[in-house]
Amino acid sequence: MNNIKNKVIRELWSLFILVVIVLTLKVTIFELYIVPTGSMENTIMTGDFLAGNRFVYGMRTPEWIGIPYTDIGFDIPSIKFPSFREPKKGDIIIFKFPRDVRQKYVKRCVAEPGDILEIKDKIIYINEEPYLLPKAGKFLSQELSETFLQQDIFLGNYGNKDHFNKIRIPKKGDIIEISPENAKLLLHIMLLDGHEVKLVKDSKSYLFTMVSPDELYRRKGKTSVYSPYFPDGNLLVPWSINNLPNGSLYIDDEPISNLKEYVVEKDYYWAMGDNRDDSLDSRFWGFVPRDYILGEALFSYFSLDLNSWVPRFGRIGTILQ
Repeated sequence: MNNIKNKVIRELWSLFILVVIVLTLKVTIFELYIVPTGSMENTIMTGDFLAGNRFVYGMRTPEWIGIPYTDIGFDIPSIKFPSFREPKKGDIIIFKFPRDVRQKYVKRCVAEPGDILEIKDKIIYINEEPYLLPKAGKFLSQELSETFLQQDIFLGNYGNKDHFNKIRIPKKGDIIEISPENAKLLLHIMLLDGHEVKLVKDSKSYLFTMVSPDELYRRKGKTSVYSPYFPDGNLLVPWSINNLPNGSLYIDDEPISNLKEYVVEKDYYWAMGDNRDDSLDSRFWGFVPRDYILGEALFSYFSLDLNSWVPRFGRIGTILQ
């Protein structure tokens, strides 16, 4: 009996050690991701299981411990190690979604800090030079959206997905004038830089957040996620500032009206899907902070047709490029 008991204990201990090793590799060196949408087709297919390299951009220890796919958990101090190189144009990056950091996205990096991006007739221009569609990328249609303003486009006044006005990708050290014209841009960057931004009217404070209630609803399926947001609650989002109460803006308790300019504190990137007509990407939600980028997607280690649940063995081992 003792022999059996000891054997069970040894087996359980071995399993525990294996789990610890796997989890350690997962959170420090490898980034794993299951693709839920077709935004990167045909480079990456819906149902692909991707392996990414955390090491190249600087591996880091976990920032949060809890139950996956829930908000049950807590933040912990994180350590970031030096990177071998920075993300560059053409990399397929895995990153925390700026409007809900509990979600991960995978897109292609198309612009780096300091680049000037413009889209004309579906063609991306980086610093006036055309950025070609990746080999396996695609358009669902060659028809162009008319030159109208899409309400859900980033900053609300940059055009639409096929015609996007020139925008500079923020770079650490950039100086942005504080003005009404730059209000949405500045609110985004200040929040992503890690500052507290609030609007004060009379004695009531409204706090800006980058967490989208629509994204919370999509993930949780509960209408109660909208309750903390204006007008019922005191949370505001920077992409919807047209109907806000009149008041004074503060950054870290200092009136923004006292400032003439803002110095950008992080590097930012622009990410888009290779399936250009069917991708929720930077054209709609904006910049990716450098510290949100978790790793570079390298290959598909498994693939599953999510409609029939039949494995696609031909995609196993596909190198992403």
